[in-house]
This record gives sequence, C-alpha cells and structure tokens, in this order.
Amino acid sequence: MFNQVSTIAGRVILQLLRDRRTMVLLILVPLVIASIVGVSIPEKQMLDYIAPAVLAVLILFFGFILTGISFLRERSQGTLERLMASPASKGDVVGGYLLGFLLFAVLQTMILFFYLIYVLDVSFAGALWQIIVFQIIIGILAVCLGIFISVFARNEFQMVQFIPLIILPQVFLCGLLWPVSQMPEYLQWIAKFLPLTYGVDGIRALMLDGQSLLDIGKEIGVLAGYAAGLMVLASLTLRRGAAS
Repeated sequence: MFNQVSTIAGRVILQLLRDRRTMVLLILVPLVIASIVGVSIPEKQMLDYIAPAVLAVLILFFGFILTGISFLRERSQGTLERLMASPASKGDVVGGYLLGFLLFAVLQTMILFFYLIYVLDVSFAGALWQIIVFQIIIGILAVCLGIFISVFARNEFQMVQFIPLIILPQVFLCGLLWPVSQMPEYLQWIAKFLPLTYGVDGIRALMLDGQSLLDIGKEIGVLAGYAAGLMVLASLTLRRGAAS
C-alpha cells in the first residue's frame, strides 16, 4: 500500500515541478497578497492581531485552489482514470495525491509564515515549531477539501465557482473581519460548523496568547476530523468523479 501511495505522490510532485508557471505563482501570489495586507495595516499592534488569521485564510485558500485545479486536471487528462484501472485502491490514489499536494501546501505555508515574521515583522508569542505544526494541519485540511470538491467540478471554471460557496463564507465568519462573539447568534451558530473558524482560533491562541498545542486540542481535533472525513468522502466518490 505504501509503495503505491509513494509512487503516486512522487509522480504528482514531479509533474508540478515541471510546471514552472504554477511554481512561480505558487510562491509569488501569496507573498503579494501578504505584502498588500502588511502595507494596508501600518499599525504594528493591529497587524500582529490580524496576521495569524490572514495566514490561516491564505493557507486554506491557496491549498484549496492548488489541489482542486491540479486534481481536476489529472481527471481531464485521463491520468486519474488510468490510476483507477491499476492495482492501486481508491484509498491509495487519494493518499498519494494527498501527500503529493501536501508537500507544496507546506512549502507555501512556510514561505508565507517566514515572510510575515521576518519581512513584515509580525510578532508571535508561541513556540515556533508548534505554530508550524498547526499550520500544516490547516494545510492538510485544505488539500483534503480541494480533492473532495474537485470531484464535483467538470472543468476549472466550475472549480473556481466553488470558491464563493466553500471559501468566502468561512472567510467572513471565521473571525478575520469581525469577532465571532460579536456576530448575531445565528451566524455564531453557523461559524461553529466551519473548519476555518477553528483554524483561526487555534493559530491566534498559539501566536498571540503563547498557548501550546495541548491547549488547543479542540481546534486540532475538529480540523483533523474534517480532514479525515473529507478524505474518506473523496475516496468514496472518486470513481464517479473519474468517470464524469
């Protein structure tokens, strides 16, 4: 099983590395957006408060886009269908793509994080390695979400159309723009079911309050549960997605 997963992951990694335009966009676009945020918020204290939430949002957004469109391209080119006809199980296929895309999601996350810290001079209170681990958990969620949603899109345009449906509501309700506790009760209720809410709460607890991973066990559990559930659903719906 592991050999099948690693083989698929290796093929995904090599294919993305050959796409120079994607690699450039993978690095530059998040940095441009982070720079805009840094320049538009000149007050240091406010930037320190906003930056963790922005980081969580960007990790989810770009991880979702990269994975969803790349996975959809695999389907449209017939690569996924050939893998489904091979001895590899659906779980192997999804696991291979998860590992392959996760490498680039983690790379993007590290670039964003260290850019915020060392270029935009964002302060943080928690342990560096624990912050990185939690960001990787958000990245895993983004990859799983992208793989699952891409099953229901037939082209890249449809995949982009999922952004207002899947990503934007989470951006507005996660606490990035306004504290969740100050929203109307029905919006607070909805926010409790959105994974990005827990991503923002967790990364703020680590970076602003100096808490540890043990202190945010609830947030980690919710994100891990969402990721595992999405991966299982992606495996169950994969054959239908490959045939569409």
